[in-house]
Amino acid sequence: MNDTFGGDFNATQSHDGAASEKKAEGIAPVMIKQILSSPEGNFQMFDMSFSMVCIKGIVRNIDTSSTKITYTLEDSTGRIEAHYWLEEGDTSKSPNVMLNQYATVYGSVRSQGGQKTLMVFKMLPVNDPNEVVTHILEMLNARYKSEEFATKGSNFDFNGGSKASNDGGSFGIQSGNDLGLEGKNLAIFKAIKEHISNDGISRNELKRKFTQMKEAELNGILDFLISEGHIYSSIDTDHFLSTE
Repeated sequence: MNDTFGGDFNATQSHDGAASEKKAEGIAPVMIKQILSSPEGNFQMFDMSFSMVCIKGIVRNIDTSSTKITYTLEDSTGRIEAHYWLEEGDTSKSPNVMLNQYATVYGSVRSQGGQKTLMVFKMLPVNDPNEVVTHILEMLNARYKSEEFATKGSNFDFNGGSKASNDGGSFGIQSGNDLGLEGKNLAIFKAIKEHISNDGISRNELKRKFTQMKEAELNGILDFLISEGHIYSSIDTDHFLSTE
C-alpha cells in the first residue's frame, strides 16, 4: 500500500500582508503522542495543517455499540481511542482487525471532553511487521519535510527539496497519474477530486456518471481508493472527498 507522506497530500502557501499561513491538506503519518500533544482542530506540524493522519497501533480494546465501534489503539508513544461509525448499525462492514494485533488507521483528529480521539475513515490489519518500521521512517521524514517547508516556504518542494523560483508557484501538487492511478481508477478519482462540494460526491452520482460500469466494480474501485489513502468517506459512507 502506498501510504507514504509525500504521495498523499498536496501543499499550498497563502499570504496575508506580513503574515503567512503554510497549510497542507492530506494524510500525515504520525505517532499517537503527536496527536495527543497537538493543538485543537486539524492536526498540525510546524504550522502546517493536515486534514487526516495515519497511525499504526496495536488494538488493545474493541467496544461495539449500536451506532459505532470504539477502538483503543496503542503504539510506543501512547494510547488513543478511535471511533468507527456504523451505517444503520450494520457491523458486517466493520474493520477486519483483531485484538492485540497491529492495525493501520486513517482518520481525522477530534476533541471530546478535552480528550483527543480519531474519527476513523479506514482501518486495515497490518499483515507485515515491516509496515510498522516503514511507518516510523515515514513519520520522521514527514516531520523533516514539514520543518523544511516551515523554514524555506515556497522555495521548498516536498517531492524534491529546493526548487526554482520561476516554476509558477505551484507546489508539490500531484495528478492522479503521479499517484500511480490509471484507467477506471483514475477516472473515478478525478470525478471525486473535481466535484465541488463540502459534502463530497455521492455514490449515486458516481453511478450516474459511469453508467457503463457495474455497481460492484464501482464499489470495488471506491474501496481501493480509500484503502490507498486517495479518498475518504465524508458525511457518511456514501459520500467521498479526495485527500488532495
